[in-house]
Amino acid sequence: MPELPNQRTYFVVQCFLKYPSFAEARAKAPDEIAAHIQRSKELHAQGVILMAGAFLDKNDEPLSTMAIATSREVAENYVHGDPFYLNGMMESWTIREWANMFA
Repeated sequence: MPELPNQRTYFVVQCFLKYPSFAEARAKAPDEIAAHIQRSKELHAQGVILMAGAFLDKNDEPLSTMAIATSREVAENYVHGDPFYLNGMMESWTIREWANMFA
């Protein structure tokens, strides 16, 4: 993996899916999950997505995921190329600029 960039600003992507839980997404969309994970790992290996994953602590809310990107362009491409977005299973998404206080 490339060395992490030393920058102050990142872009946090949060995606809200149409599945009520991770378990339902696993049952109904295993191919999309596999493609999502593979693509995320490739972008991580390129050094443009630093972290990504699903939130697991809100069982009463639909499944949501997040990623930290190195630029707004990467963040937007991450959403628009995501299998859940492409298949119409992403309810909504946000991109927020985030300041890293440790850089």
